Amino acid sequence: MTGWIFIAMVVGIALGFLFPDAAKADWVNALSQVFLRLIKSIIAPLIFGTLVYGIAGTGSVKAMGRIGVKAIIYFEVLTTIALFLGLGAVNLVQPGAGLTLPVSAGDIGISKASPSLAATLEHTFPASVIDAMARGDVLQIVVFAFLFGAACASVGIKAAPVVEFCKSLSEVMFRYTKYVMYLAPLGVGAAMAHTIGTSGIGVLKSLGLLVFTLYGALVVFVVVVFGSVILIAGIPLKRFIAAAREPFILAFSTASSEAALPLALENMEEMGIPGHIVGFVLPTGYSFNLDGSTLYLSMASIFVAQAAGVHMPFSQQLLMMLTLMLTTKGVAAVPRASLVILSGTLTTFGLPLSGVALILGADALMDMARTSVNLLGNCLATAVVARWEGVDLSAPEMVKVLD
Repeated sequence: MTGWIFIAMVVGIALGFLFPDAAKADWVNALSQVFLRLIKSIIAPLIFGTLVYGIAGTGSVKAMGRIGVKAIIYFEVLTTIALFLGLGAVNLVQPGAGLTLPVSAGDIGISKASPSLAATLEHTFPASVIDAMARGDVLQIVVFAFLFGAACASVGIKAAPVVEFCKSLSEVMFRYTKYVMYLAPLGVGAAMAHTIGTSGIGVLKSLGLLVFTLYGALVVFVVVVFGSVILIAGIPLKRFIAAAREPFILAFSTASSEAALPLALENMEEMGIPGHIVGFVLPTGYSFNLDGSTLYLSMASIFVAQAAGVHMPFSQQLLMMLTLMLTTKGVAAVPRASLVILSGTLTTFGLPLSGVALILGADALMDMARTSVNLLGNCLATAVVARWEGVDLSAPEMVKVLD
């Protein structure tokens, strides 16, 4: 599918550049809008199902007790740093400045006004989850799902049918997402043609700048943030690099964290981390510790706002970061999960969904980087929790001989 998306992107750019009048036609824009509307239909049931099942089904957090609490604290601190680093990078470089993404009449959100803190707080909590789902208000859906999932967990066995339903709903929406993504080449090609025809070839410069900014921010995050964590936690750097190198390369080359998981589990244990810590922290991190994805999402969201010419005050950007912090939990297994989360966030804050189709053209290049950083962050999390538990990682020698 990635190859077809690239081909469609190139064809769309060529059509928009060579035949701008034809590319501006309403039917070309309609093709991209159909794809975006289908993406929008995924958001509410997917987030509700995954979050409720993730919260209610995480009995292991209680069972692991102290380790679970430490892991969750670490996850939240690192993903928060990633969000704000992405926010700082995109505001500094401003890759979306100068673009002219149209804001349609349907793109109405709370960012159109500058609400007070009290109004924002009130808006966070839904009066009706059905209304929130109909409007695509992700933050309200997330708040309801968290409370609903916690209630299911506290009820226990009586809530089992509801939890199983949410699990089934999640799996169905995963497959639904797969079907919708079959239309991605058509949607991306049409969106590229319409955007180039309307805004000119200069759009490509902004996309390249976004990719460059993301890679630069991720390098800073890995070197400065991960480096500081390794130093503070007292993790042997050479041994950690030896253990994480192969899973990192596999995640980068395949753009799939799941493909690298078995090797990461094996290598972390061979590094000397106890199996019960590796077996809990690493898989849990796949839902709660997506450093690369959260950094990317904060950048992509503000990029679309810049491209649409929508000024977002810092208070609104903070609220967007809170929304992203919550919505990135529990949907890591979805194909193109970041695309779904980004679409929901844009809808909530009144930003044009046409920005999603534009970004998707360069998404494969960014997906490789953010996925490998996700994997590296979860490997580091297992080592940090092990050190927090008093495990000496410098003592045992690695059994596996790495090429």
